[in-house]
Amino acid sequence: MIKEDRSRRVRLFAHLTASSKKEAVRFRGRATSFGELDELSRRYARGLTSLGIERGDRVAVLAENSPEVVIALLGNYRIGVVHVPINPRYRAQEVGHILRDSGAKAVLYRPGSECSDVLDALEADAGGVGLMRIGLPGSEPALDTRPRDAASFERLLRSSPLDAMPRGPTDADTALLIYTSGTTGTSKGVELSAGAIVENIEAVTRLWRFGPRDVLALALPLFHVHGLFLGIHGALLHGMTTLLFERFEPVRIVEAFASEGASVFMGVPTMYVKLLDVLAARPEAAAALARGRLFTSGSAPLPADDFLAFEQKTGHRILERYGMSETLFTLSNPYEGERRPGTVGLPVPGCAVRVVDDAGLEAPDGELGELVVKSNGLMTRYWGRPADTAASFRDGWFATGDMGHRSSDGYVTIAGRKSVDFIKSGGFKISTREIEDVLRRHPRVADVAVFGGPDRVFGERVVAAVVLVADGVPSPDAATLLAELSSFAGRSLADYKRPRAVVVMDELPRNALGKVQKHLLRGG
Repeated sequence: MIKEDRSRRVRLFAHLTASSKKEAVRFRGRATSFGELDELSRRYARGLTSLGIERGDRVAVLAENSPEVVIALLGNYRIGVVHVPINPRYRAQEVGHILRDSGAKAVLYRPGSECSDVLDALEADAGGVGLMRIGLPGSEPALDTRPRDAASFERLLRSSPLDAMPRGPTDADTALLIYTSGTTGTSKGVELSAGAIVENIEAVTRLWRFGPRDVLALALPLFHVHGLFLGIHGALLHGMTTLLFERFEPVRIVEAFASEGASVFMGVPTMYVKLLDVLAARPEAAAALARGRLFTSGSAPLPADDFLAFEQKTGHRILERYGMSETLFTLSNPYEGERRPGTVGLPVPGCAVRVVDDAGLEAPDGELGELVVKSNGLMTRYWGRPADTAASFRDGWFATGDMGHRSSDGYVTIAGRKSVDFIKSGGFKISTREIEDVLRRHPRVADVAVFGGPDRVFGERVVAAVVLVADGVPSPDAATLLAELSSFAGRSLADYKRPRAVVVMDELPRNALGKVQKHLLRGG
């Protein structure tokens, strides 16, 4: 008899045996069945224990998307090891912070990759992390044979499989340690329990009508809650086949719908921009995407213009949702009902959302305030940061730091981060997203981010960092461009919202999910 406090975690494994012969993951033309995931994750788990890794130890995964990452995730669950995913594009300072902060005992990586160089650099540093390396298979030799390497992933998979689910871990145990994406500064470790993850992902994916007939095209990275939880956990819970991609390539996504049976795609706004480019260049792509059942967007605001353009091309209204590492997924536009462009919809079952003013009181409908939430996917705490954990809660509600407003019928619109997406200038509180939405319509502007620069008189002034369209036309000088953009914005916005300075960039600094890192623009 499985105890109740372990029941949600066990549901994650149900299809490994109930759908054992069905294809679970397809990657680079290689299929892995649910039954193979079951056996390989058991072998991996047994191999970890033979290396002295125990329940509660942290194991980092520093690698691109692959079936091995899914196997490691499931194997870590089996023995109560805390899974710590790390963005493989991070450099030594960022990786070192996570490894040291989490106290990881081992790291999975690909020998011969850039991640090897990062780990070498950390070991060469006087404050090296000194952890066990486990080499994932790849084009380079599978095992970096220097003494510090304890085993290869393949060697772990040759272990005898665990015959039964270990008794130790429960729904309340920490399953994953997710580090925040660093859009405002140094990342913090977010502790998430197995029970919270499964309960929240079940609630969201049931809302979206996930089922075993669906085929998920997944190009989101598996080091973030979007791809790892909504993608991998969602597919495992519903017995879905996942077409897993190492990275996002819009033409490959179109092909997945055209010839590989894809029915669901989850993306971030920058992915939809690139899909729209393909749709413009290859009209036949529209028919392929039109075959899909569901397209969702999250992790950053989806411009309403892109929502409407995608609908016009494919007939699909993108379902936008809202969440964060600390709360998982708390708001979603409905599957059946109005998917309202520019909004993130209504509370997910098991979640509650309020919009409050600076005094913590409920803001009237339509008025700006901070989102505070209660969630079935709420984090346990920030890893090793009791003061930050305590400061994030107000009377049991988690303060998200995101600003927004609610319509009279309950739809929530996100206006931006309280810390970086609002400018206080001359007594006015200005939403940078509102200005960005206008400037994106200018024919010269390919991309834009608005932030507050210092101003002696007004406190802050509106600064626009722009990426110009590469059309071969000579770019105007800064003064001319500023006058042009300011005049353009003035047709739609109040005078105090016009840009007062402009910075031309080749590209905006973004994290792996497309969020602009405005603290870097501001010099933070």
